[in-house]
Amino acid sequence: MPSDYRGDVSPAECWSALAETPDAMLVDVRTTAEWTYVGLPMLAALGKKPLLVEWQSFPTMGVDPAFATKLAGQVEKEGGSSTSPIFFLCRSGVRSIAGAVALTAHGFENCFNVLGGFEGPLDAEGHRGRKAGWKAEGLPWAQN
Repeated sequence: MPSDYRGDVSPAECWSALAETPDAMLVDVRTTAEWTYVGLPMLAALGKKPLLVEWQSFPTMGVDPAFATKLAGQVEKEGGSSTSPIFFLCRSGVRSIAGAVALTAHGFENCFNVLGGFEGPLDAEGHRGRKAGWKAEGLPWAQN
């Protein structure tokens, strides 16, 4: 298990933790464009919603230096704390690791990366969302 964040979990493990732990939260670190055009994880069945905080902003894809501070404020606003389980999601699981590392460095103890992200890797036909990740595991999502 990495020392710079708590560890990696499957999308199904993330869903279970969100369902079973009242203060557990899902953070989607993708861009506004991805949320709009690719879709969002839907947590309404759990009485929750994902926290949306960009790790990098389109079109420059520069990392937001205030990411951890912004996210910490959102977690607290939603009733969480530095000990709440926080699950990070991006497209394929790379930016989410960076987000988990940043929030851990900000003093949060239970940050997890969701393996495969929202869409997972490309399949043999060059499409995402079929091989691994939130969509491929059949978890709820929708497009705007």
